Parts: sequence; structure tokens; C-alpha cells
Amino acid sequence: MSARQPGATRLRRLSREVAEFAAVGGIGVLVNLAVFNLVRNSTELPVVRCSMIATAVAIIFNYIGFRYFTYRDRDKTRPPREFTLFLVFSAAGLVIENGLLYVATYGFDWDTPLQSNIFKFLGIGVASLFRFWSYRSWVFRAVPAARPAAAPADAGEAGDIAAAAEVRIPGTRRKPREAKEPEEPGEPEAQEEAVGARR
Repeated sequence: MSARQPGATRLRRLSREVAEFAAVGGIGVLVNLAVFNLVRNSTELPVVRCSMIATAVAIIFNYIGFRYFTYRDRDKTRPPREFTLFLVFSAAGLVIENGLLYVATYGFDWDTPLQSNIFKFLGIGVASLFRFWSYRSWVFRAVPAARPAAAPADAGEAGDIAAAAEVRIPGTRRKPREAKEPEEPGEPEAQEEAVGARR
């Protein structure tokens, strides 16, 4: 039972992390798609460029959500390093996400609004798997476990304490030992000899 408990605890933590990551990421997907369609329909920019702008906006939203919700209990001692790594891995995710849309748009001429949204959504899904792995492994690092305090050098062992209890303190009396009853001879012949000796 004790061997299974740590594994079950890790599984619960991972499940909670996935759920919170999905909650933030799901809202980020809505932000991403909303900005993508807004920029595409209101400007003359190419499709992939509109997508990259939307991804950049979603990255900023996601950082706030991940830092203060999903990974709120992770190490906060190195903010510049954390934010730099976040931007690096987010940029890699941006390439994955928009690379799929680029191939669909310019490689297969699938550039209708519906097709663009489908491949945009698929790109977000693939990039999200990469982001989940990279963020939890490199960006939002777990807080190092505190080391137990060292025992004092002059601390005695349990055996020393037990031995100290046997030391006689001056001015005190030792506990009298219980008197043992004389053992009666066990054999009949010995009993008869004992009776004869008493006579």
C-alpha cells in the first residue's frame, strides 16, 4: 500500500496540472482564433502573418495564466531566466503551429476561411503538446525540496540514553532486586533426600 501511494500522489498532481494547463490553454486557443479571424477579416495581411500576430497575443495571455494559475507554486526566484525560456519555447511552438498552416495554405492551396481555421486549430493542438512538455520541464521548474536539518554532533544514540538510565546517581538508592524463591528439587529422589536431611 505504501509503495503505491507515492505513484498515486504523482498521478493526481499530474492530472491536476494537465487540467489547469488545458483550462488556460483552452482560453488561449479562443483568444488565438478570435484575433486571427479579426486580423484576417479587417486587414489585407497574408494568412500566415495574421496567424503569427494572433499567436503572439495568445503567448502573452498564456504566460500570465500559466505563471499565476497553472504553475503558481513553482520556483519564482529567477523571473528573467524564466521569461526568456518561455519566449524561446513559445517561439518554437509558434513555428510548429504556423508551419502547418503555411504548408496547407501555400503547399496545397487550402486557403478558404474554413480550411485556414481547421489547420490553424490543428497547428495549435500539435504546438500545445510541445509547449506542455517544455514549459513544465524547463520554464516553470519545481521548487527544490528542503533538506532535513542535520542532527547535532553531540547527540547520543538511543542506546546511549538507555545506558544512561542505568547509571547510579549519588545520594539515591538502587531499586532492590526481587528475592527469588528457593527452587524445589524437581525429581522425587531429590525430594526424599531433602526431607531426610531436614530430619
